[in-house]
Amino acid sequence: MKIAFYSTKSYDKDYFNRFNTKHTISFYETQLSENTVNLINGEECVCVFVNDLLNATTLEALAKKGVKIVALRCAGFNNVDLAKAKQLGIKVVRVPAYSPYSVAEHAVALLQTLNRKIHKAYNRVREGNFNLEHLEGFDLFGKTVGIIGLGHIGKVLVNIMKGYGCKILIYDIVKDPTIEEVEYVSLMQLFNNSDIISLHCPLNAETHYIINQKSIEQMKKGVVLINTGRGGLIDTKAVIEGLKFGKIGGLALDVYEQEGNFFFTDHSNEIIKDEVLLRLMTFPNVIITSHQGFFTVEA
Repeated sequence: MKIAFYSTKSYDKDYFNRFNTKHTISFYETQLSENTVNLINGEECVCVFVNDLLNATTLEALAKKGVKIVALRCAGFNNVDLAKAKQLGIKVVRVPAYSPYSVAEHAVALLQTLNRKIHKAYNRVREGNFNLEHLEGFDLFGKTVGIIGLGHIGKVLVNIMKGYGCKILIYDIVKDPTIEEVEYVSLMQLFNNSDIISLHCPLNAETHYIINQKSIEQMKKGVVLINTGRGGLIDTKAVIEGLKFGKIGGLALDVYEQEGNFFFTDHSNEIIKDEVLLRLMTFPNVIITSHQGFFTVEA
């Protein structure tokens, strides 16, 4: 099969060329959108990533080019108009469990870095500053962790946090009887009682801005929020207000709602014009990574 591979990075070429034995792949660094469909020249499949835009217009253009399959090299599919794809007869495939450990472990790495101020300590020591002032964290043991979404990643996170001795609260529309020693609660109960909240649900109409002004008001003062799912799960402006007034004690993000404009690309020599992202980066209790949770050898 001939495949048009969009949003290509060096590691994509490395792994796909290493294991590909049957297909002809054309690699493009650009994102897929209605403006870049014209790169396709006889390919039957497009392989895309999280920020490629497959709306109705793009899918119609793909269909005219003879594309029959959209292959997502990610778990989420919120960037694809599934109804339109079905109407056009384009099949959509994804990888829901390429490595749930990679994302769950990154969520914990973010939590512990933020909690124990590892990033600040690292920079201090490199400058010869061995002062411990303002580096105090808290024990995870005995804390209540609220996990929103009990999919593959959420289940792995449950087991990790059990190992820390945490109480686990779960909010999901489906209960998994194989997951023990957790408590299924309403969303309000989770907000009211969690010291730490981690998001692992898909982004859709029901979960868009699941973290908003109203939900933040229901949370404990000093709550720590972690989002390794999708940026649109969080109303970032509401979270900024929560940070300003101390309602939110810490924020760890591996995703951002407007990340498509920045993530996976070097902008170090440019002026970043996203005022919301810039505002987030001014807070001492915020950590942002650029959607690297998936990025392990195993994944």
